[in-house]
Amino acid sequence: MTEGDPVQIEITDELDLHTFQPREVGELLVDYLGECQKRGILNVRVIHGKGTGALRVGVHEKLAKMEIVAAITWPASAQTGGWGATWAQLKAL
Repeated sequence: MTEGDPVQIEITDELDLHTFQPREVGELLVDYLGECQKRGILNVRVIHGKGTGALRVGVHEKLAKMEIVAAITWPASAQTGGWGATWAQLKAL
């Protein structure tokens, strides 16, 4: 793999954004959640961390604009990440 090559990530019901730059999150959310929807994964936990809240705000703004998102739940339950994670419920195809 060389610099600039796409990063392959496993598609599951969890997207951990800790390793991504804030500028990468918008397109990543669209692509990742689109793949989840195609695979029938309709409840996805997006881990954005607590930090300053900037990443969370960006994630929530993007989720609010996505037609495939039926609902979001934030904060997640204490067992699934609390203030550092958001659940996105996707519409079925």
